[in-house]
Amino acid sequence: MITLEFKLKGKAQQYRVIDDMIRTAQFVRNKTLRYWSDNQGVKLVDLYKQCAIMAKEFEWAGKLNSMARQASAERAIFAIQRFFANCQAKKPGQKGYPRFKKHTRSVEYKTSGWLLSADKRCLTFKDGFAAGKFKLVGSRDLHFYAPDEIKRIRVVRRADGYYVQFCINVERKEEFVFTGKAIGIDVGLNHFYTDSDGDTVPNPRYLRKSEKALKRLQKRVSRKKKGSGNRKKAINKLGRKHLKVSRQRKGFAIKTALCAVKSSDFVAYEELQMRNMVKNHKLAKSISDAAWSQFAQWLQYFGKVYGKTVIAVGPQYTSQDCSNCGNLVKKTLSTRTHICGCGAILDRDHNAARNILAKGLKQAGINLNTVGHTEINAWGQTDLYLLVATSTSKSTG
Repeated sequence: MITLEFKLKGKAQQYRVIDDMIRTAQFVRNKTLRYWSDNQGVKLVDLYKQCAIMAKEFEWAGKLNSMARQASAERAIFAIQRFFANCQAKKPGQKGYPRFKKHTRSVEYKTSGWLLSADKRCLTFKDGFAAGKFKLVGSRDLHFYAPDEIKRIRVVRRADGYYVQFCINVERKEEFVFTGKAIGIDVGLNHFYTDSDGDTVPNPRYLRKSEKALKRLQKRVSRKKKGSGNRKKAINKLGRKHLKVSRQRKGFAIKTALCAVKSSDFVAYEELQMRNMVKNHKLAKSISDAAWSQFAQWLQYFGKVYGKTVIAVGPQYTSQDCSNCGNLVKKTLSTRTHICGCGAILDRDHNAARNILAKGLKQAGINLNTVGHTEINAWGQTDLYLLVATSTSKSTG
């Protein structure tokens, strides 16, 4: 499944209609959740039936396409299922009890209620709201995909406009290029990540760099009278700035993950528990700004696309153990150099990256002492020959 996004170009009145569509989808989702909470023991299948009941009970709810109402109900159903799954798995902490939504920004349609033009450059909504025809603005081309491959569309409202996302049921696969390289990745705050070869990627710190502008825009919002048009404009400018920071962070994560996957046949990285790490209030902002979870998600995605092996390993003792002899060398967070009695002296993150690579190779069943080529199978498609000695026999002095 791939997603292609386009910006919707239309008139101001059409955008107001989209707002009504989004509010209706939020109502259906919350109403479905309310029915579930008021009727304990009700089957999830019965929640779909509430979509038709709501359409008859509320005339304006009936304007929304029937499949769009089902998609809105599915949001509540997925939240309920996730809650029960967390309870059964005895997940520590909060289990994620489903909550009512107040600020929904999207509405989903399945295979009906909308129509693409013959040249696939315009989108028309055909349900009771009659939002009309919108021009699609974007760099991607929909001509490569058949209409029946588009399983659903999602209309999203953002600070800088309205967007439509096409969810296309195709599997993306890229040509595999053998590099003969295996790396371990240790993420950090001084550097975004350090690999097992000692190479580093600088931390961009997009939020830190934009904090001054964000504070200035936030002050302008607070000085405006509540409910006024000027306050809405100030809020929109603040939202655009936050959106820019978010897009910068996402773009960096995509480019960095793509580079790491394409340049290696085997990638091992830390599986960090971000929920626990951000409890440190002195580092929470910097950790959130680094977006390590987003980076890890794109590593996994590109690993599947390019047929590479990407493995997540536990972070336990990766910074404390010596990558040369394996002895435990305790150090505080402020100690940035690893010094071991065996003579190994190297950067703390470099040492951790080497330990991560060793853990990943062991988890994949590869012998670290193998000389020459080691054969593994990545994603059940291609036999990769990793020159393990290249990544593990570097000097530690």
